[in-house]
Amino acid sequence: MSTDIADMATAARSISNPILSGFHPDPSILRVDDDYYLATSTFEWYPGVRLHHSRDLVNWRPIGGIINERRLLDLRGCGDSNGVWAPDLSYVDGTFYLVYSDVASFASGYWDPQNYLITAPDITGPWSDPVRLHAHGFDASLFHDDDGATWLLAMSADWRPGNNRFGGIEIQRYDRARRTLVGKAQIIFQGTDAGLTEGPRIYRRDGWYYLVTAEGGTSWEHQVTIARSRNLHGPYQVDPSGPLLTSVGRPELRLQKAGHASLVQTQKGQWYLAHLVARPYTPLGNCVLGRETAIQAVQWPADGWPSIAGGVPADEVPAPDLPAHPWPDEPETDHFDDPELGAAWSSLRRPATPDWANLQQRPSHLRIYGGQSPVGKQTPSLIARRVGATGCTLETELEFDPEDHRQLAGVTGYYNTANWHYAYVTRADDGRKVLEVLSSNSGHRHGHPEVTVDVSHAKRIRLRVTFDGPVLRFAYATTPDGWQELPLNLDATILSDEHAARVVDGEPAAWGFTGAFLGLWVQDLGADGAYADFDYATYLEH
Repeated sequence: MSTDIADMATAARSISNPILSGFHPDPSILRVDDDYYLATSTFEWYPGVRLHHSRDLVNWRPIGGIINERRLLDLRGCGDSNGVWAPDLSYVDGTFYLVYSDVASFASGYWDPQNYLITAPDITGPWSDPVRLHAHGFDASLFHDDDGATWLLAMSADWRPGNNRFGGIEIQRYDRARRTLVGKAQIIFQGTDAGLTEGPRIYRRDGWYYLVTAEGGTSWEHQVTIARSRNLHGPYQVDPSGPLLTSVGRPELRLQKAGHASLVQTQKGQWYLAHLVARPYTPLGNCVLGRETAIQAVQWPADGWPSIAGGVPADEVPAPDLPAHPWPDEPETDHFDDPELGAAWSSLRRPATPDWANLQQRPSHLRIYGGQSPVGKQTPSLIARRVGATGCTLETELEFDPEDHRQLAGVTGYYNTANWHYAYVTRADDGRKVLEVLSSNSGHRHGHPEVTVDVSHAKRIRLRVTFDGPVLRFAYATTPDGWQELPLNLDATILSDEHAARVVDGEPAAWGFTGAFLGLWVQDLGADGAYADFDYATYLEH
């Protein structure tokens, strides 16, 4: 292809939002030479800090996660929507830097947000042991100034009753050679009237320091605020034209909750903003897909303020002037032939290590040893992948020989410990092997005994879980002849941020920051060594 034709093809392309469908919030975008990386929050899921890679900002591929060892982060006992918040990925002097917050609580203004820093010579590692930074607040990030100095930014939390819990954006020097913070932290920005100021990042351009923050909370009132100063430590002037990006007051927009953003400049000087969005099923309704990642084109005149067309998130954005770089399609079926789980899979609260998620003991199978109950937060045995479309299906085939009612294995549509639907094989008191369905809605469990199926005759059982808009369905097959749908239309919208969040007396009793998953789930409530073998897993969007 000639250069002219290639340039025309590039110009004709566009970015379709969201670029990362399903649970991918709080994007930190980074360019290193010709490679672009996106790091997103993972909360109670391993691997922590999910990574995607692109060379054209249009096509993205998952490359797994960074935090895949307890050495880097221990999520045992982690509460729902606690854990890894808002990672920040940066690069300087040949080294990748990752800052992440491990948030332990969110009630009464006590977040207990321990911040960590790890480094690596390559995006794939190996990553250093964590450096403990401060726990002043969450959403920490690094700014590497032109003079070689590095600074740590963070939201500053204030627990005191009557005070603003989002106490401003603070900055503190980080000594890269000594791997430690030095000097005192200083508040440099109090935020705007939108409040809830968090997610700080600084960019230097034309002699100005531009401070990007997220404000308004991470739901419908979310926005991206820009302020600037000639001095790193302020004072910062807020863009008089208002937020750089928001969906506030525009319920007709397809992309809602626009906020929490980071900027990137292409090789040819074009600017883009990566930010989170969500797609409710109804106007300002439940967002089963969770908070996703989108990209907007940014106009940034010399010595002027950055701007986005209309100040709202667009569904389609002009692609940068870069050669198209598509990636091979992800295989629909995982036959579990590889020595490690693929990048699409995540595990709940513990890394997928061979002691409980084993790919070697039985070739071409994933053997999952049963873990704790659905409310257990130390050793659950759930291997799952994000729901990436309003219509999608996960299908598997398993062999499982339970001894009693304490042993269960099957497929789930899962949000958190309080909200899920589960179709599982277990052993009834009369000795039959049965397929049952159980649901949990805000922690209230509800069985569906009317759909119980006797599967005693079947050694291998195929199971399927389907998201069909607001409805979730299960199906099974015990013979090659075909699938049998279970006559249940379950509420898929309970697997959403909005449904999970609960406020009691003005305080968050539960929060929802993740998204729906499709998963393979095994329990061994008596700790008797039970396991299930999964032959394959097929994920389809429709």
